[in-house]
Amino acid sequence: MKFDKSMRVKTGIDRINQRFPAQLRACRVGLPRACRVGLIAHQASVDCRLRHAADICLASKNFRLATLFGPQHGFTGHTQDNMIEWHGFRDPRTGLPVYSLYGETRKPSPDMLDGIDALVIDMQDVGAKYYTFIWTMALCMEAAAEAGKAVVVLDRPNPLGGAMEGPATRPEWASFVGLKPLPVRHGMTIGEIALYLKGEFYPSVDLTVIPMRGWRRGMYFDETGLPWVMPSPNMPTLDTAIVYPGMCLLEGTNISEGRGTTRPFELFGAPFIDSARLIARLNDFRLPGVFFRPASFLPTFQKHAGELCGGAQIHVTSRRAFKPFKTAVAILKAVRELWPDELKWKEPPYEYESEKLPIDILAGSDRLRMGIDSGEGLDAMERWWAAECRSFARRYAERYRLYE
Repeated sequence: MKFDKSMRVKTGIDRINQRFPAQLRACRVGLPRACRVGLIAHQASVDCRLRHAADICLASKNFRLATLFGPQHGFTGHTQDNMIEWHGFRDPRTGLPVYSLYGETRKPSPDMLDGIDALVIDMQDVGAKYYTFIWTMALCMEAAAEAGKAVVVLDRPNPLGGAMEGPATRPEWASFVGLKPLPVRHGMTIGEIALYLKGEFYPSVDLTVIPMRGWRRGMYFDETGLPWVMPSPNMPTLDTAIVYPGMCLLEGTNISEGRGTTRPFELFGAPFIDSARLIARLNDFRLPGVFFRPASFLPTFQKHAGELCGGAQIHVTSRRAFKPFKTAVAILKAVRELWPDELKWKEPPYEYESEKLPIDILAGSDRLRMGIDSGEGLDAMERWWAAECRSFARRYAERYRLYE
């Protein structure tokens, strides 16, 4: 496979050897040994030539890779479905221990951090606050601050650019799909989120962000020149990521979000849905940048496995006009209006939350669910979440920006 040397964007892992913090190269001034590093990564932690971050770190002369960590879905992306825990193991190729941060604990324990001097975090996010990798990073920063370890975050593109949409999580609704206030489509890179977390919540953490070169806030992932690697098993393409900030809401319902099909989050439906009636109602909303094609599908696992579902496939016709969160709320409103007795809000547990409804922790409060159940108008609902989004941007996001 040939790679274009003129690729415009270089990520943090592409620049790690040139930009690794000088104060850590000798593992703090006065210590003769090499800095011992623990790497938090997954299968999409690759450079512009598809070399994995672990291989790059193993070859580095600036530090010594001592430990590996993996988030949800595993270090190698081997757990197919969501909310499946995995256990640590010893990597057969390198002989290094691999610790699970989605199992008995989601936060590195003192024992896991013993014997390392710094955590290096290299995970591809998809631009939505539900995606748990950013919260794994938050818990790693918290653990590092407590243990006196440094943190180096290798920045990567937000695949959806810098647009923001949706409400911000309220503190009382914090969960592993939103530990801190952040809009649903947050418009930030993982490095910018790390700076926000340090600035607002973990001021004592010794943080370095290695920024990208060549990334601009308006870029979608396919404009970066970088290869797409699935960051999780049900995120196969950029098209999936584009609809995900809205369609993940369906995880909080009995409507299939397309898991168990080849187009997760783009296909949606349920056995009780009549495609033609649903699409006719959705067209009334005049949503921008989207076309709903009637579809039937048979999920192979997860909700309604083996049952014929009626529904639709989302076709984004203009990704810059498309509003994923508003689109998903319109879908929920349409199903509630047409099949009021059949639409159900999923009961907990969900992502380690045992009391609050999944739809509420996904949305960041109970306001969205209550608005849908009461028949509040779609545009009226958009006004309140847009106000929350603008407030977050002014107060936080603009302060921690690394790129224009």
